[in-house]
Amino acid sequence: MSSPDTYGFGIIGTGMIAEFHAQAIASIERACLVSVYSRSEDRARAFAAKVGGKPCWNLDTFFSDRELDVVTICTPSGFHLEPTVAAAKYGKHVICEKPLEVTLDRIDQMIDAHKQSGTTLGAIFNSRYEPVNQALKKLIGTGRLGRITYGGGYVPWWRPQQYYDQGGWKGTRKYDGGGALMNQGTHTVDLLQWLMGEKVKRVTAFTALLGHTGLEVEDTAAAALQFEGGALGVLFATTATQPGLKARVEIAGTGGTLISESTYLKFLKFSEPLPADEELIQRFGMSTVSDGSSDPRAISADKHRRNFEAFIRALDTHTDPELDGKEARKAVQIVLAVYESAKTGRAVELD
Repeated sequence: MSSPDTYGFGIIGTGMIAEFHAQAIASIERACLVSVYSRSEDRARAFAAKVGGKPCWNLDTFFSDRELDVVTICTPSGFHLEPTVAAAKYGKHVICEKPLEVTLDRIDQMIDAHKQSGTTLGAIFNSRYEPVNQALKKLIGTGRLGRITYGGGYVPWWRPQQYYDQGGWKGTRKYDGGGALMNQGTHTVDLLQWLMGEKVKRVTAFTALLGHTGLEVEDTAAAALQFEGGALGVLFATTATQPGLKARVEIAGTGGTLISESTYLKFLKFSEPLPADEELIQRFGMSTVSDGSSDPRAISADKHRRNFEAFIRALDTHTDPELDGKEARKAVQIVLAVYESAKTGRAVELD
């Protein structure tokens, strides 16, 4: 550890999302940015000059730094495995961007590497740490929704053709792992299954490329879900809806319905209302905060900060983080089931 009370962080990758990692680390009192890594010396130096930390373009030099405790992975999705496994071999903890990886086998290798080394693997699904979603998780846990009958997740977003044409990896199977659902929709997939509190059992789905050209994957996906408890659900994700609307989660049961949109509570009503319900509505009412629905840069680093802080608390207490490798694996499993169903034209059972 860089000091008795501070965790030294290093960032692998210097793209857009790495800037938000750097902002989040800078805002945490017990974290400091030690170093940044890119395979390109020029990119490493430019990024370090912008956000701080020592520039590194040699992985051995990066991982051998005794001040480095936690590595955050900001490479393209299909490049998460190799640096995550390398970090484990050097005894470094890892917190990895979503999705954890693009196949379950690669995810399992990441989990196994950190299990064997005794280090901690955590993940970024920062929508869970929005205050409104934390409040709704507690509310659902009280059972006031009655028997949950429905859960829906919607991501009606927009990305211009230029978004896919630049960078070389977006919209590819090997490095992006999928399209609108795997990249943009995965946060909502995780949020839906987490709030529902039960596993997705069966998926039937369709995918299509409707609003863009040259992609190997979908820009639109729609799926019907069956949960283990019997509830039915819907997933919809697209980057072909102009101008792009806020991501939404809907959960309903025999006792009430709730709907959240990004950072705020859109609807909440129970068959047996309580005074605290109105307090929630007042607290988490309409917000103008952007969720990246039309611009991936139009987000805040606050959710990453909360995600990192939860990871630090787990390290402090020597416990598994809530969002460990196994937990982050669930969303990828659902997304891959959607893709398999769309490809085969049949319902897919999740193990």
